[in-house]
Amino acid sequence: MSGTLSDVEERIGTVHKLSAVIAAMRGIAASRLQDANAHVGAIRLYADTIGEAIGQALGLSEAERAAPTSAAGDGALHIVLCAEQGFAGNFSARVLEAAQHALVEADRTHEVLLIGDRGLLIAHDYGITPSWSAPMIAHPARTAHLAGRIAEAVFQRIAGGRASSVTILHATPGGTEGYDVVHKRLVPFDYGRFPAPETMLEPRITLPPEDLLARLVEEYVFAEISEALMLSFAAENEARMRAMIAAHDNVTASLEALVGQARRLRQDAITEEIMELATGSLPAR
Repeated sequence: MSGTLSDVEERIGTVHKLSAVIAAMRGIAASRLQDANAHVGAIRLYADTIGEAIGQALGLSEAERAAPTSAAGDGALHIVLCAEQGFAGNFSARVLEAAQHALVEADRTHEVLLIGDRGLLIAHDYGITPSWSAPMIAHPARTAHLAGRIAEAVFQRIAGGRASSVTILHATPGGTEGYDVVHKRLVPFDYGRFPAPETMLEPRITLPPEDLLARLVEEYVFAEISEALMLSFAAENEARMRAMIAAHDNVTASLEALVGQARRLRQDAITEEIMELATGSLPAR
């Protein structure tokens, strides 16, 4: 490092401000992570309730409990959840790498619904051209709205014969880096996951059993998309929090180096002044 004492002191002030910004971003990420973890439990409880209803509806309909249902069409639809905001390390890159691998393995036409502006910015680097995109949630309260939009886009494509399978690819908290990337199938819908009800009393319904079951399946898919969104949001903030911790360590090291340099420059200035006084070269004041 080089520079005058005033320059170094100015850089120290700048680094202090940067450290405060990093600390604030880390705090926001930690708060959002905690909020997301609380919402995941509620979403899973909702999904379990719908699952119980599906188990009861299966007893009223002719749907096969053991075999997944098939949708019309021969295309594959992939929902890919990336980050909406920056400072999350290689979060979106890891998700897109996994998506790229999944698309290469597919042996049929595919379509991608991409969520998250950060992922959209670099998707072309991975050979991914989404046919539909939307911003990722910035707060858990927006989950239901975005999940509804995604579910609507999915069911439109299934009804139009454009997809016979639907998968969602997203990050989830855990792993050595704070998150893992998972790939989950939504369609064909697997009825085998829902056990028969323990009670023998038939529920009172106001819809034909097949219509009731179809609506419950749509609601369950909505719940699965909502859970994936919340898990991805939690993982994104976990990644951001870890990135801010690493940034804080780097800033702390830089600050220590600058403070050390400032002390040396200040000592050099004092030593120089003493030497000038000792030799009588310092002009009288």
